[in-house]
Parts: sequence; structure tokens; C-alpha cells
Amino acid sequence: MILTQILNPSCIKVPLEGKDKESVITELVDLLNGAGLLLDREVVLEAILSREQTRSTGIGSGIAIPHGKCKGVKDLVMAIGIAAEPIDFQSIDGKPIKVVVLLASPQDRTGPHIQALARISRLMLDEKFKEKLADSNSPQEVYNYVSEKENE
Repeated sequence: MILTQILNPSCIKVPLEGKDKESVITELVDLLNGAGLLLDREVVLEAILSREQTRSTGIGSGIAIPHGKCKGVKDLVMAIGIAAEPIDFQSIDGKPIKVVVLLASPQDRTGPHIQALARISRLMLDEKFKEKLADSNSPQEVYNYVSEKENE
């Protein structure tokens, strides 16, 4: 799975305007919707917020990967947001997050969804990469960092 195949620079927000978990998730879903990538914004938002209520997708180390599977998308879609100030995401390590990677996929496409989650998790193991993302000043900078990292 190559993330730049599903990540469009227009679906990256730097900095995020939201100051809490729900507003940040809504902001990224709206970004995907504005790019014409969603079939039904409400269905996607509900799926991701519902998944979040089950267990926080704040995976620790300043990263959150909210995600959901639903009928509101035709294909796997992805958005990235970088917070100007750390946000409480009820992460497993109890620390706030700065990098949010949101995924939504069709209900019948579990394989690509799991592959994307795994790929994001692997990339985020690199501390220097995470720092570069968190300190990014523009959507293009985020996209370039992801692209460079994937081409290593």
C-alpha cells in the first residue's frame, strides 16, 4: 500500500482549526467531502465518530488515526491534519496529539483499510518523520514528507 495513491494534497489541513477530537474529525471529513471524495458526509462522519466511541484511535506518541468503514465512500480515502497546538484525543498514552490521519473505506473493502492502517502505523514508528510532520507549515510540505518517506 502506497499512501500517496490515496492521499490528495487537497485533503491535508495545516493547521487544523479544531481544538478537540470531534471538531478535528469533522474538519477532516469536511475536507474529504469538499474534495468530492464522499458519497455521504453524514454517514462517514457517523461511522468514524462511532468507531471513536468504541476505543480512542489516539495511538500514542502524538498521533491519532481515526477511521471507519461505511457506505458513505466508494473507495478508500484519507485526510491528514496537523494541529497548531496539541489536542486531547484520549490517547492510549494519555498524551495529546498533533498529527491526525483519517481514513474511511467501504464496508466491503477490509483488506485495503487494514493495509493503510498498517502502513501509517509503520511510517509513524520513525521519530524524525513524525517530528517533520508535526512541524509542517503547509499541506504540500506534509504531502512531500509522506511521499519522500514512501520512496525511501
